[in-house]
Amino acid sequence: MIRSFRIGSLFGIPIKLDLTFLLVLPLFAYLIGLQLGPVIEILNASMGAGIDADSLTAEWWLPYAVGLVAAIGLFVGVVLHELGHSLTAQRYGFPIDSITLWLFGGVAALSEMPEDWRQEFTIAIAGPIVSILVGVVSYALFLVTPVGFDGARFVLAYLAILNVALAGFNMLPAFPMDGGRVLRAFLARSKPYAKATQQAAGVGKFLAILMGLFGLLVSFNIILIGVAFFVYIAASSEAQQVTMKAAFQDVTVSNIMTPVSDLHTVEPDTTIADLLQRMFSERHTGYPVVETSATDEERLIGLVTLSDARTIDPVERDAYTVEDVMTTDLKTISPESDAMTAIERMRENNIGRLLVVEGPNHRSTEYASDPGQHGRGDGDLVGLISRTDLMTAFDIVQKSGAVTPAAHPRTAD
Repeated sequence: MIRSFRIGSLFGIPIKLDLTFLLVLPLFAYLIGLQLGPVIEILNASMGAGIDADSLTAEWWLPYAVGLVAAIGLFVGVVLHELGHSLTAQRYGFPIDSITLWLFGGVAALSEMPEDWRQEFTIAIAGPIVSILVGVVSYALFLVTPVGFDGARFVLAYLAILNVALAGFNMLPAFPMDGGRVLRAFLARSKPYAKATQQAAGVGKFLAILMGLFGLLVSFNIILIGVAFFVYIAASSEAQQVTMKAAFQDVTVSNIMTPVSDLHTVEPDTTIADLLQRMFSERHTGYPVVETSATDEERLIGLVTLSDARTIDPVERDAYTVEDVMTTDLKTISPESDAMTAIERMRENNIGRLLVVEGPNHRSTEYASDPGQHGRGDGDLVGLISRTDLMTAFDIVQKSGAVTPAAHPRTAD
């Protein structure tokens, strides 16, 4: 199911809307419209706005129309905030995949996170600075808008306050929010990057718990509870990824994979019943499919998994063979690739294993533009690497500090 769709681009960066944004935008419009009267009182008292509340509530729909305009303006500010991060990152040579508006605001998808603390500090602080500038511009426009244009004065005053508040909230040291990334940047001045990430993530998770408890027990704010949950999960995820990247530094696929000499393979004419029996006895859930020629040369032609075999009804499993259900759109990797590339490729393709292939036609550093390009006969099979192999290796690296080609983990997967 498509979760997001592109609506345009700014400075060459794709702008996307997540489906959750289509839910939160009318919700924000409703909440702003519902609180229009009290907010106008605050603006009049604090800023001398001179807004006539009666003119904006004369019709039942007027508060919600004004709320919709204010909500759209708020999310425009969020896009500009993310553009601040994105353009600064591009200045340092980090490409931006996209900016996506979703349930909790916006996110700029960097293809790679900077490990230089100065670069991370500059990229992190750029977003809040842009939000403050948007707030200042909104306030300046509010000042020059004539009295009597109550709707426009309300929206501009509201956005002036909200954008400054957005900058302040983002500067909380709750990693991976902007303030948390600033904290990591300062920690990374004197500590290894992975250690700085773990400490910043620990602070972020602690603050997320406090935010969640405040939102649940004090204000019962569903949005704050959701933000707290997101911060906690995101902090844990990024800390684990950075720790894994540090652990797998200089570790290649060939150090971890099960080599072809130890690999269990299956012939294409094997019946599904026999395949399932082998899976049960050998405790494997995936097999490369190889075809033996008249000269006894083996050629990789596919991959078959337990999920493929389950598509056949039990009463028909003697009549169907591996060739009928196997996958020929193979996801492969070269033995020289680093372990983190294997993890990322499995995650992107939502698969549990990669065939390790080497040969003149195999691309070791990038994906083929055609998903089936790494298919039949494209290079020689030299091994297989699974998610379980990677997790076992990660555990070994953390405990022993090294993975060697002679002592790679072997798993039944």
